[in-house]
Amino acid sequence: MSTDEPPQPPDRAGASASAPAPSPSRPADTPRSLAEALRTREDNALAVLLHARPDLLNPVPTDLTQLATRAGTRASVVRALERLDRFAQQVAQTLAVAPEPTTYDEVLGLLAGDDGDPAVAKALPGALGALHEQALVWGPDDRLRLVRTARELLAPGPQHPSPTGLGPTVAEATAGMSPTRVQGIVAAAGLPTTHDPVSAVESLTALFTDRARMSALLDEAPAESVEVLSRLVWGPPYGQVTADPARHLRWLLDRGLLLPTAPGTVVLPREAALHLRAGRAHRAPEPTPPPVVAAREHRPQVVDATAAGQAYTALATVEELLKEWDEGGPAVLRAGGLSVRDLKRTAVALDLPEPLAAFWVELAYAAGLVASDGEADERYAATPAYDEWQELPAPERWAVLATAWLSATRTAGLIGGRDGKDRTLSALGPHLDRSAAPEVRRRVLALLAGLPEGAEPDADSLLARLRWERPSPAAQDLRSRIARWTLNEAELLGVTGRGALSQHGRVLLDDDAAPTTAQARGAAAARLLAPLLPQPLDHVLLQADLTAVAPGPLERPLAEALSVLADVESKGGATVYRFTPGSVRRALDAGQSASDLHAFLAAHSRTPVPQPLAYLIDDVARRHGHLRIGAASAYVRCDDEALLNEILADKRSQGLRLRRLAPTVLAAQADPGTLLEGLRSMGFAPAAESPEGDVLITRAHAHRTPPRSAPEPVPDGPPLPDDTLVAAAVRAIRAGDLASTAPRKEVHETPSGSLPRTTPAETLATMQAAVMTGEAVWIGYVNAEGAASQRVIAPVRVEGGFVTAYDHTADEVRTFALHRITGVAELADDE
Repeated sequence: MSTDEPPQPPDRAGASASAPAPSPSRPADTPRSLAEALRTREDNALAVLLHARPDLLNPVPTDLTQLATRAGTRASVVRALERLDRFAQQVAQTLAVAPEPTTYDEVLGLLAGDDGDPAVAKALPGALGALHEQALVWGPDDRLRLVRTARELLAPGPQHPSPTGLGPTVAEATAGMSPTRVQGIVAAAGLPTTHDPVSAVESLTALFTDRARMSALLDEAPAESVEVLSRLVWGPPYGQVTADPARHLRWLLDRGLLLPTAPGTVVLPREAALHLRAGRAHRAPEPTPPPVVAAREHRPQVVDATAAGQAYTALATVEELLKEWDEGGPAVLRAGGLSVRDLKRTAVALDLPEPLAAFWVELAYAAGLVASDGEADERYAATPAYDEWQELPAPERWAVLATAWLSATRTAGLIGGRDGKDRTLSALGPHLDRSAAPEVRRRVLALLAGLPEGAEPDADSLLARLRWERPSPAAQDLRSRIARWTLNEAELLGVTGRGALSQHGRVLLDDDAAPTTAQARGAAAARLLAPLLPQPLDHVLLQADLTAVAPGPLERPLAEALSVLADVESKGGATVYRFTPGSVRRALDAGQSASDLHAFLAAHSRTPVPQPLAYLIDDVARRHGHLRIGAASAYVRCDDEALLNEILADKRSQGLRLRRLAPTVLAAQADPGTLLEGLRSMGFAPAAESPEGDVLITRAHAHRTPPRSAPEPVPDGPPLPDDTLVAAAVRAIRAGDLASTAPRKEVHETPSGSLPRTTPAETLATMQAAVMTGEAVWIGYVNAEGAASQRVIAPVRVEGGFVTAYDHTADEVRTFALHRITGVAELADDE
């Protein structure tokens, strides 16, 4: 059982009359423990607690006493404290240095100081309410208590200084001091001596907490002594002294303004420090969050148009990446991930810096478009989901990428850094998940949404706001880096434009007024983005220098056909394609004829087909397939004997080791593929043929992984429970608490608080009697897994070794095996 006050009676509602009477200083209805405080809460308040601290739900507590115990465990309290904002943490830190129990006015005085602070007074109720909601503080306003574990974590100590910078109290610092020394300090401070050290400490404490008397004492202090106090007042409160301290230090030691804690170490008592601070526990309370200010403002239309352009570029980049890996991408490292060399090659292919290439690789992986193929020679490749993604309209394809980015825990910004074991973090490798990433991304976008439309935020003010909202020092650096990466990645992806949040990016966020799924928000964003994206074109502009200009995005069939017939020379707002003999031969190898290529260009060009391009196609087609290559090891077949003589005479063919088999046939000791490439490098245009003598049509074979799902985000702690689960848990906890606190008649053979113990005959008789009277009874029960529990049941039927009863604990009818019931007891008459 968890109690946060020194030993108290057992925490049971309706306890027997043997419980001690309430203390005169504490009203009878004041809770004595956190469990009792939780017991007075409404169901909706318990639901708020379970939503805020989902770790308390696994497994569901059996009753409120167990819930209070779990809420006071160190791991759970640390997690709850880390998730408080800065002012709520300051309030908790203040409670840790305040007397226990304390009052609301004392807490306000410690935060606002002697002069008061309207902002602190306004914000304190909300901060205390948050601490109450999360069961970190309990009790009424006149007897506030911080849970014991939180006090131990936040209270000042030599090994863990308080964030307030305060030291121990006079009573704590003098705990091991000799009575003679204490009386000497009292006398030096001008106070009358007492008969015992306890009253002497109380007298010294009263002096330090009396503003007028303390000011009079410090007026007598040497200037050097005041300077020493000024160095210690805001912490750390500890200092070093020699065995023979200087006169100004001796003055402080003699009057207890510095108290020894260890040989050579002294401390400024908390009460003296608070006087010097004008009553404030913190140097700078921060009751209000720092505002996020706009660095500059743009017209919303410009922001949306810029973001749409970035969204189109994002789609083109991902498509180009997957096209690069279409026939099988880089090999998977033994430890997982992409090698540095392969990342460099990918960056060169995408014409991007390596960090940006790593971001797009990780985004495609997070969206489930790329994965490992799982083969023996494991490589990365596109997944079947990529083919489905390509068939979607452009806005919907963008929505898939944006929603995947928003919820992904994989953090591309870490690539190239080192993990805790000094290992390099590689793209697509392990150890890139950071649970805080989705929360930080959403929060950054939410802060952008709070600015006026078209406003670009000042990055420093945004980071300051995030640090106020989650001030845990251990997490600040990572969260700040993720926030900076978020601003850059949102711009790359087209969620923002010119640094400001776009309209289609705004609807990706959760709307508390109308919560929707990620898919529904993505669809809404796609609808807003659709009018802003350029429409695909069905034509190009052919030019006399053997190039074609695509003035915008092309329809997919046209783009795919043109990528075979020509090479991309430059990209941007307009894409330039260049026709070369090699690219034309590639189209002929894919099964096109010269007439097909002429018809294709004539149909899709807004300008006449230039004569040089027509000549290029005809010239390559005329020579294409004139030579035939098949498998002998390999052979070359040609009706033109002079051409074969030319090949044999060329010194570059010596590596192919050709010899004549017939006037029109040459044999080679190279495989057909090597022979094909060798002759092409010599300037010929051979065509491969099948064993039947037909020309082989060569097309790129897309390599796909088996079906793969997108990587699941790594949750930051237990998953957030939904309302249905929380409501069921509250009912179960209430029912279990009813069973554990229900008044019952004493069973003399059973120690108080343990399961009842009765013989099988007594158990059967009591059950049968309860069936006839319709009364509820209290039982101890051990299930098939050996877990013991206590329940309040109303038996309905007893037969065949089983009891059918309404279980008040589970709020349903259940069947219990008689041999598993440890015992039964009647409930008290006043239930």
